[in-house]
Amino acid sequence: MRIHRVEIAGFGPFRERQIVDLDAYAADGIFLIAGRTGAGKSSILDAICFALYGSVPRYETGDKRLRSDHAEPEDITEVVLQFTAAGRTWRVTRTPEYERPKKRGDGTTTAAPTIRIEELVDDSWIGRAARAVEADPLIADIIGLSKQQFLQVILLAQGRFARFLLAKNDERQALLRTLFGTKRFEDYEKSLDDQRKAAEARADNQSRGLDVQVDHAAEIAGSLVEPLADGTPLAERIEWTVRTALVARHAAEETDAARQQAQKALAAAETEHRERESQREKQEKLAGLRTAFTALDARAGEIDELRSERDAALRAEPVRGARDTVARALTALDAANDALDAARDAWSDRHPDEAPGGGAEVAELEEFVSAAQQRIGAWGPLKQIEARLDADARALEELEVSLAAAVEQATALEERSAALPAEVERVRGEIDAATALAATVDIRAHDVAALEAQLVAAQSVATLAGAQRVALDDAQDAKARRDEIEARLDDLRRRRLAGMAGELAAALVDGEACTVCGSTSHPVPAARADDAVTADDVEQADAERAVASDAYEAANAALNDATRAHEDAVKDAGGRSVDALTADLEAARAALAAARAAADRTQKLAGKRTALEAEAARHTAERDELTARRSDLRARIEAATAALSQNRASVADARGASASVAERIDVEQALVRLATALIAAHSEAGRAERSAVDAGAALEAAVREAGFDAPDQALAALRDAGSRAALDERIQSHDTDLAATKRGLLELELEMLPDEPVDTAASAAAFAEAKTAWEAAVAAGTSAAQRAQALESAVARIEKDYAQIADLRAEADRIKRLADTIAGRAHNTKRMKLETFVLAAELEEIVQQANIRLGDMSGGRYRLQHTDALAARGAQSGLGLEVMDSFTGRARPAPSLSGGETFLASLALALGLAEVVTNRAGGIKLDTLFIDEGFGSLDAETLDTAMQVLDELRSGGRTVGIISHVEAMKEQIPAQLRVEQTSHGWSVVRQG
Repeated sequence: MRIHRVEIAGFGPFRERQIVDLDAYAADGIFLIAGRTGAGKSSILDAICFALYGSVPRYETGDKRLRSDHAEPEDITEVVLQFTAAGRTWRVTRTPEYERPKKRGDGTTTAAPTIRIEELVDDSWIGRAARAVEADPLIADIIGLSKQQFLQVILLAQGRFARFLLAKNDERQALLRTLFGTKRFEDYEKSLDDQRKAAEARADNQSRGLDVQVDHAAEIAGSLVEPLADGTPLAERIEWTVRTALVARHAAEETDAARQQAQKALAAAETEHRERESQREKQEKLAGLRTAFTALDARAGEIDELRSERDAALRAEPVRGARDTVARALTALDAANDALDAARDAWSDRHPDEAPGGGAEVAELEEFVSAAQQRIGAWGPLKQIEARLDADARALEELEVSLAAAVEQATALEERSAALPAEVERVRGEIDAATALAATVDIRAHDVAALEAQLVAAQSVATLAGAQRVALDDAQDAKARRDEIEARLDDLRRRRLAGMAGELAAALVDGEACTVCGSTSHPVPAARADDAVTADDVEQADAERAVASDAYEAANAALNDATRAHEDAVKDAGGRSVDALTADLEAARAALAAARAAADRTQKLAGKRTALEAEAARHTAERDELTARRSDLRARIEAATAALSQNRASVADARGASASVAERIDVEQALVRLATALIAAHSEAGRAERSAVDAGAALEAAVREAGFDAPDQALAALRDAGSRAALDERIQSHDTDLAATKRGLLELELEMLPDEPVDTAASAAAFAEAKTAWEAAVAAGTSAAQRAQALESAVARIEKDYAQIADLRAEADRIKRLADTIAGRAHNTKRMKLETFVLAAELEEIVQQANIRLGDMSGGRYRLQHTDALAARGAQSGLGLEVMDSFTGRARPAPSLSGGETFLASLALALGLAEVVTNRAGGIKLDTLFIDEGFGSLDAETLDTAMQVLDELRSGGRTVGIISHVEAMKEQIPAQLRVEQTSHGWSVVRQG
């Protein structure tokens, strides 16, 4: 990442816009940011951090001090940063929240923070983001570093060097966690604890379920075996359940054998009873068949008469059709004669003078029909013309109305053409006004988005403030608890030391040497107090202190998180109330809606203007069209008037004495229909007479063929279908019953049945007794089998669950061992968590990189080294740092270094940390680096050494900016950027 240019306006000590061109120092590679204390040297770094991340290193809790105190109300506060990352050039413009004059009316209003990100593409700046929710993720993606990482590798801000070197284990862990993103290992630890608890809970639940199953098996067994005593171990109860199942299976096998014996006895008794019942039924059936045969034989004569009646009816059946044909022919003849008389009467009633008389022959009638049809054909076209006369008259009137409308339309068109120019000008003016308002849509949308984000933050302030108060109370309670336990621990240690003489005296034995003085005589041993403190007491109190200390650290971390969340919400809300933001948001939304409506109205007005211009262009063609249309209408009116007059004269001739041509045609057609009907009636009467004669002859022939002497005899023998079916049914039923009775008698008489009735009472009683015994055996066998089956199933489930419980216990133990190891408990002798172990590897690499420069800067005397020694009082360990002094050959704690030594070690460590973080972030190239630290703590020789190390940082085209007011550095670094205070109090930037 290379920073090219920074523009600062109304920010920090800078009132007027200041431009810092960092590309001007690219050739030198290193430059000095100099100036008097308080002039604003560090504010340049603050501006860079603010442009990228919205906050500054010195004001981590908010950005409310960012606006320059020297800025006038109308002055703008903003930072513009231009940089290149991964071959792409970007420009970020960010403003904080500040008070500005209202655009309307008096007073001020709070300007919402804004951000705009642009990319340089083909020499043009293209917008990529204009809202914080879009811009912040985009910056993180472009740079590849979080704010903490950026401050640790690019902006090495004042006060951040020694913090990492001198930090405690947990503080160093928090910083490394942020830089390397290892919080996930804490999630692993929690996940394993949750798995351990879940595994133990599953095993406990399974054990409780197994107890219930064993109790249920005992309930199933009942009194089958001797019950166990209360409190019997689970393993013995399971063995007892297995033995009980074997006993139940043996009992079930014995009852099943008894059931089979009873079933055989039942089958024998049933067979005997069924045979005796069968003989008794056959005896009764034989007696019934003999009675039925006697009755059937007595009806033989009656059945013969029925057969004769049925046969005569069958022979007479063909005569039925001939008789029906004669009846139909006579009916048709009567109808034809009646129709002929009616047709003659109708013709006589409507006969005209020129037609034949009432007794006319068929030929004369046919001649009349032919002549009448020719007259009707001649009048047909005139009938259609007559029907169209009114429509033709109306059409003529419509043409005259159309002509008048065309004349009126031409007049209106001339008037509209004269008014169009003024209307076009009016629409153009409305378009200009709407376009100006629509151009503000993006600005107003940005205002709405910013206000919405502030309102969401303001709405959460109260809730977060409550959470902060709760976290503060928890932290205070945890601190009080820790202080109380630490005080008690100190008291116990003091008391134990005070009573150590008594403790040693209690172990003295006459004749044996004292472990303190070596004497074998102990004339006056110290007495041990009644309330003496033991080592176990101290160890227990120390363990309680460790727990309380962890609880306090957790509560303090929660308080920091709650405080940070509340401050972020207050910052995001701009310190404004929900009501004020709601009112501004409603006004902004209304303004946005008006702008969007103007945009829509602009399109509609443009369409309207286009339509008016097109209308003016169409008017000439429409005038020509109207002129041609009027000429055409006048010609059509003249032709229609002449045709209507001619058609009226022709229709009058065709009507004659009738009211209309149609009426005259209807009269003629009615006469034709009457003549035609009379001709047809003559023909139908002759045909019906011939059909009647033929039907009578056919009836005589059918009677003779059926074997009857006369038609009356054949007709008397006829029976309908139902009667014939009834006769057949009675005859067939008698024949079927007689044959079946004979077969049954023959079969039963061949069996040689006893003459006396067979007795079934004794066999029925024996069968009932055997059935009762069998049912009892079945019930006993079923009960025993069910009990055995239930116990065997219970035993299978119990043994399976018992094995599963063992597996669950083993799994829970494995998870517990793993969870304890990862969490730094139990057998983890280093008390090092997994996350600490991972960070320790990173720290070792950081130390290795730092020692490359620290060795040069300290003349080979000092070397940093990582230590995983156990921390005091059982605290977490693994991230310790110590300094190896080659002069003494011994390691020493970092706080023992002098101020200058601390600076050199901190600078080397910071540069090493920057190298490692950069590599972890995907190999980000650091082309620009800033160092803001107290070089004034170094002597001249050490300063020269440090400058040599810093000079090496320029390799590869890197540009290094150093903030310092040390005169020696001004002499060694010719390229300088000076920050000077003006007589008015604000600062300006001078580049040279």
